[in-house]
Amino acid sequence: MLLSLNTACQKEELTFVSGDLQIDVTAGDHWLHDFRLFMGIDRKNPPQFAIWTEDLNGNYIETIYVTERIATESWIANGDNRRKEALPYWCHKRGVVYDDGLYLPTKDKPIADAFTGATPKTDAIFKCPSNAFELPVVIKAEFNQSTDFNDAWPKDAKESDANYSGGQEGSGQPAVVYSAILSSEDSCVTLKLTGHSSPDGTDGNLYSDVESLDTGLEIVKTITVTRK
Repeated sequence: MLLSLNTACQKEELTFVSGDLQIDVTAGDHWLHDFRLFMGIDRKNPPQFAIWTEDLNGNYIETIYVTERIATESWIANGDNRRKEALPYWCHKRGVVYDDGLYLPTKDKPIADAFTGATPKTDAIFKCPSNAFELPVVIKAEFNQSTDFNDAWPKDAKESDANYSGGQEGSGQPAVVYSAILSSEDSCVTLKLTGHSSPDGTDGNLYSDVESLDTGLEIVKTITVTRK
């Protein structure tokens, strides 16, 4: 169960009732991104992201944390756009299909509060008990910014284009995925970039080519997992 969000220090801290596993997420230079609202007004948006565990065969175990907008479909003025391009790798790993055939949680069927929270505005610490799963375990994280367009991932790409990423309010650059194996012999591991997920959210594949990304690689600086 999620216990508290501590903003008294520079790092926000999300803590379970008890836990010896600490995940430190250090924000990169592009953690906050200008999102155009209306009449030329920009809002500094933090990324959407999820952190979860898998076994060594790639089977999903459990979500450690996912941002509230993804978990509850609480996007601002999203209309009928379910934002399936936001975190498709995590969504497909969970394997939960909702009434509309998508893998994204809905307002009617959100993810439990114990695993969710508002997106931290800066560096964050997440704590949970490691005895919730057997070691070794794979810890993965997926991060995405909305409207993070560049020359390779433009806002005017069409649905039939290979670089389509959800349209003018879509992702732009696709979500990036990080991963590390934590064994019983490890006291600390650092998650490494392993690729990006589906640009338009239509599949759960992982794509290793990240040469077309720029600011998408600057959302997060480091992700470390420490056993206390």
